[in-house]
Amino acid sequence: MIAIRKAQNSDVDAIFALRSRSIIAKCAGFYSEEQLDFWTQGEVTTEFTRDVIDNFYVSVIAGQVIGSGKLNIATGMLDAIFVEPEFFGKGAAKQMLVFLEALAIKHNLPSLKLDSTLNAAPFYRGCGFIGEQVSSYHSPRGITLDCVPMSKNLLV
Repeated sequence: MIAIRKAQNSDVDAIFALRSRSIIAKCAGFYSEEQLDFWTQGEVTTEFTRDVIDNFYVSVIAGQVIGSGKLNIATGMLDAIFVEPEFFGKGAAKQMLVFLEALAIKHNLPSLKLDSTLNAAPFYRGCGFIGEQVSSYHSPRGITLDCVPMSKNLLV
């Protein structure tokens, strides 16, 4: 059974590591080896740690962090929905997305936005997000990647 809770300082390393494993496993074939290497290299930064503490949630099974997700309440921007590869296709990403959508509704956000990786765009469309146009995402880490800007209206 998956539980979702607010991320803590003690989750930072686990989130950073699962992020890299998820990117390598899911994004291969959509991005070049060079892009994947650059995207997943480096160390945990002070900025990343602060972002995790302020904006991240984690999916946990038996005390193990198996997924992450981020919602910026001020902007309605979703990000960093990553799942450990052994949990791909088992509903963990969708459960996190549903949790973050409910949190956004609780905070009276009219809509959500995200920049989807090319491989994840069909998943987000299946969850009600709209967006087809490929654009460029400029990561704080200094990499530029193709993405699909998407949005979902939360107002009924």
